[in-house]
Amino acid sequence: MTESAVPDSLAVRSRGAGLKLGRFRDLTLVPVIVLLLIVGAFADPVFMTTGNLMNVLQQQSALALVVLAEALILIAGKFDLSLESTVGLAPALAVMLVIPTSAGGFGLDLPVALAIPLCLLIGAAVGAFNGFLILRFQLSAFIVTLAMLIVVRGLQTGITGGKSLFALPPSFLYLGSATWLGIPAAIWITGVLFAAGIVVLRFFRVGRALYAIGGNTDAARAAGIRVERVLWVVFIIAGALGAVAGMLETGRLGGISANQGDGWIFMVFAAAVIGGVSMDGGKGTILGALTGVLVIGLVENILTLKGVPGEWKNLVYGAIILVALMISRLAGGKAQD
Repeated sequence: MTESAVPDSLAVRSRGAGLKLGRFRDLTLVPVIVLLLIVGAFADPVFMTTGNLMNVLQQQSALALVVLAEALILIAGKFDLSLESTVGLAPALAVMLVIPTSAGGFGLDLPVALAIPLCLLIGAAVGAFNGFLILRFQLSAFIVTLAMLIVVRGLQTGITGGKSLFALPPSFLYLGSATWLGIPAAIWITGVLFAAGIVVLRFFRVGRALYAIGGNTDAARAAGIRVERVLWVVFIIAGALGAVAGMLETGRLGGISANQGDGWIFMVFAAAVIGGVSMDGGKGTILGALTGVLVIGLVENILTLKGVPGEWKNLVYGAIILVALMISRLAGGKAQD
């Protein structure tokens, strides 16, 4: 055996151990989910019915896609606080471009078939603009996207006059009412996008590039990774995912309120962090983020079934998140700052 073979074999074993540990950390919230299922079953007999659990998954589908978008950006070492505003603006602006003036539109009367493509394009454009400001001018992602959260929300309120939109294109309504093989379309769409995210991050070069950039940007650049291009694409994809989340939420509710998505970003970060995604970048998985979404969804459903007043829900959310975070870190490794 040559001298170089020894470190190579050690590296292979190290990578194998790292993958096994990573898979274990993906599942550190599973005990919390199981505990919540048990608590919910005792709290209300309706909780464990198929209809209720499907309802939980459908209600969390839109939020889950925003968590997916945020997780990708966090892994790359950046932030995007504006995603919650994209959830409202993208579908609202797309709808107003295709509905008549009498229904609250701009009067352009573009083909209704363009509603979904326009929504995706608007979301991607918001993400592209965020990425441009952050990367081109070397600005803080936190400050830029905080400002964009306010700008985008203000734009939606301005163009809609603060009113809700109910004259939706059939394609939006379809996403909220259709079932495929007995499962709501929103759940299928969310599942496919999460599966794609898991596969890309685990098996494709661009996924490894995200972890490398989030772990050490200078080292990633020295390794030949086009850091700025990768980050810009990630912001665009995140914006498009925010738009998809907006479409799913719009279809489920049958309308677009002026504050759609308002306050989501707190739950998004909570789901991602308790799911093991590091806010320092370079760590975390999409599967872990998904378990964080499930924890929050189950907690919300239990509180609703028990009739907990809305004034107390945030307190309970915060307590559950803290407990889940501690359990996750005790099971999966040292705590993050």
